[in-house]
Amino acid sequence: MTNTTAQQERTALANSAQIAATFFMGLCDANRLQIVSILLEEGEKSVGELVERLDITQPRVSAHLACLRTCGFVGCRRDGKYVYYGITDQRVRDLLRTAQSIVQDNAGRILACELVN
Repeated sequence: MTNTTAQQERTALANSAQIAATFFMGLCDANRLQIVSILLEEGEKSVGELVERLDITQPRVSAHLACLRTCGFVGCRRDGKYVYYGITDQRVRDLLRTAQSIVQDNAGRILACELVN
């Protein structure tokens, strides 16, 4: 392998890792995780419905939904004057269900981790 090829592979790996890290940062907020959990379990919701369920303001819910939408975790559809948000990609559903299972199995260890707490 040439020096140029090795450097290109390192750059590609670093770029891929940065994109993946940014994707997962979309979930590194407790409010966003609550939103995706509600959408996963209950289906589509409007901003108003999510505000009623969560103890956060409408602008905050909208900002979290914008982040989740930009990262590809949720999609939306308009119905009259309302916009409904939901998890539209089966791969995202699978990822979130897998993550929930891992968290349930490892909750004690996750809470004890000093690097992330």
